[in-house]
Amino acid sequence: MANTKLGKQHTDFMRWARSQGVKINGVTPAHIPGRGSGMIATRNIEEGEVMITVPLDLMITIDSIPASFVKQFPTGTSIHGILAAFLTEGDHEFLKRWDLWRRVWPSRKDFEDSMPILWPENLRRSNSEFQQTPCERPFLLPPSASGIWNSFETSQKGRNSESKSQNLLTQQEKRLQDAWRNVLTVFPNMDWDKFSFHWLILNTRSFYYVKPGQEPPEDWNDAIGLVPFADYFNHSDDADCGVVFDGAKYTFTASRRYEKGEEIFMSYGAHSNDFLFVEYGFFLDQNESDVIFLDSIISNTLSEAEREELASQQGLEDYQVTPSGVCPRTINAACVKYMPSNDFRSYVQGRATRAFDTRKTWNIIRDWIEIYLRESNTTIEALESLRAQSEEQVGHQNKVASLRSRWEQIRVMCQNALDKISATQLEA
Repeated sequence: MANTKLGKQHTDFMRWARSQGVKINGVTPAHIPGRGSGMIATRNIEEGEVMITVPLDLMITIDSIPASFVKQFPTGTSIHGILAAFLTEGDHEFLKRWDLWRRVWPSRKDFEDSMPILWPENLRRSNSEFQQTPCERPFLLPPSASGIWNSFETSQKGRNSESKSQNLLTQQEKRLQDAWRNVLTVFPNMDWDKFSFHWLILNTRSFYYVKPGQEPPEDWNDAIGLVPFADYFNHSDDADCGVVFDGAKYTFTASRRYEKGEEIFMSYGAHSNDFLFVEYGFFLDQNESDVIFLDSIISNTLSEAEREELASQQGLEDYQVTPSGVCPRTINAACVKYMPSNDFRSYVQGRATRAFDTRKTWNIIRDWIEIYLRESNTTIEALESLRAQSEEQVGHQNKVASLRSRWEQIRVMCQNALDKISATQLEA
């Protein structure tokens, strides 16, 4: 049951937001058990009702901070980094306007508890160049986040792809460290804890923002702005909340009827649980957009000729297992293992299916998924051992529990895919 009594700081902030032009209609922030704060309906809300509007001039964006501050930074400094630097070292009188809002933001301790990027190195080992100590097993983050495996050795040809969907922690650390390096050229004495805290505030609470009439930045991570009050919304993959930015204001509209007391979600995008875990510090119990990747596993099994054939037809990335099963690209990768080249090209291009062998195809895919299932079991065993070391891991039990829960999800996804393969083979 949600509790609408979040405390005086939240009440003061809500009053301030209204005074600054935020229109709030039928919703309020509330404490959601197990998830912190969220947004709930204070009455029945009908489909099509506007719940919140936030004017552009109340947002914190690259266009709302002094140009003199922005011009100090080297070419190539991320907008993300400049905004984090401004929240850390910007003019206090200028920032004072948003003081009541900033007081209801999460704390750095909240981020240290939930965000893998701030965890102790033994819990967040990855293939990142920023690892401070030798990266030794067990690797506890999922491979989509860490880029490394416990249960098998990836060859050079089988290394993880540079896809935005994989090596997630490595990519996040690089964005943060690149920003930090550039910011230090302007503010050499800046406090790391404060800067990284504000960088994570922006990373976890920003909305899409591009100035009207401007081209989007090359890096979509820089199309960001902070939107007061709207950042109370929690994420759901299939949220019934329409979100529109028209250049003058953000508008949040009910896409269905809500009952009084019901939590209202918005969608941060169709993201896997590993992405949500690394970027936002949470993941969903049920997520239709969840995915694990077989790229490293498949690449390890391909001959050079098979790699060249696959590369010429569909590329060598994004072999997915989702809650609904394996993707067509994975089926094609299995087919290249036994089909002659001409038959494979005809099959992939949809000209002929005569060379397709159901038994061979699904047996190959089964072997690949079983490797991931073995990775799940190996890592869960390591997490069980870690949990047993209670004295050594004081303060980290929740982190270990989160990792265990995520790996359980991965194990279930693998097992479900294997069950579907067995059903398909029985029907054939």
